[in-house]
Amino acid sequence: MSVGLVIVSHSALIAEGVVELAAQMAPSVAIIAAGGTDDGGIGTSFDRVQAALGEAESGDGVVVLCDLGSAVLTAETAVELSDAPERIRIADAPIVEGAVAAAVAAEAGDGLDAVVAAAEPAAAAPQPAAAREADASGTGAAVGSTARLEIALENEHGLHARPASELVRTVSGFDATVTVNGVDAKSLLRVLALGLDRGSRVSFEAMGPQAHEAIDAIEALVRDRFGE
Repeated sequence: MSVGLVIVSHSALIAEGVVELAAQMAPSVAIIAAGGTDDGGIGTSFDRVQAALGEAESGDGVVVLCDLGSAVLTAETAVELSDAPERIRIADAPIVEGAVAAAVAAEAGDGLDAVVAAAEPAAAAPQPAAAREADASGTGAAVGSTARLEIALENEHGLHARPASELVRTVSGFDATVTVNGVDAKSLLRVLALGLDRGSRVSFEAMGPQAHEAIDAIEALVRDRFGE
C-alpha cells in the first residue's frame, strides 16, 4: 500500500494528462483523475472528486492536487464530507510538478506528511546555510559515516524528469542523508531545480549508517545512465 493521489482539474483532459505523466514515475501508486463536470464540460464535480478520493485510498491516506481556486473549494468540501478527512490532505502545490514529486515520494513509501512536503514548492527552496552547517557539524544529522562522489552525468537527459525520479527512489531506500550539489537528493523538486544537464559535474554526499551503500548505489545508477 502507499499514499494515493487525486488530481482535480477544471479539464478532464488536463487531469488525465497529469495522471499519465505522474504514473510514469510511480507505477504502483494509485493516481486518480477527477477533472471536468459530470457532463464532460469545463469545471469541477463534487461527485467525481468524492469518488476519486475513495478510489485512491488504500489505507495510507490521500493527497489532493488542484489546478484553480474553485477546484480547491470543491476538493475541500469533498474532504470535509468524507469518512476519514484526517487521512486526506490538499497540497498547496503546482498541479503538474507537485503531482510528479508527490508520486515519486509515494512510490518510495513515504507517509502522508512527507508526500505533501515533497509536492509543495517550499520543499524546493535551497537549504539555509545554517542548516547545512549544522549538518556538517553533526547536529541533527544521522549518526554514521560520510561518503562522497563526484561524477559527470553521461545520460542524455541529465537530472531531469525520469532520471531525477530514479535518483530520488534510489536514495530513499537508504538510512542516510544524501545531498546532490548541496540540496536534498530525496526531494524531486530540489533536484529538478538544479537544472543539471548531460555533461554536468555533480557532487553527491551522504551521511549516516548507510552512507557508503547509498553512494555506491548512486554511482551504479549514474554509470548505468539511469537506465536510459
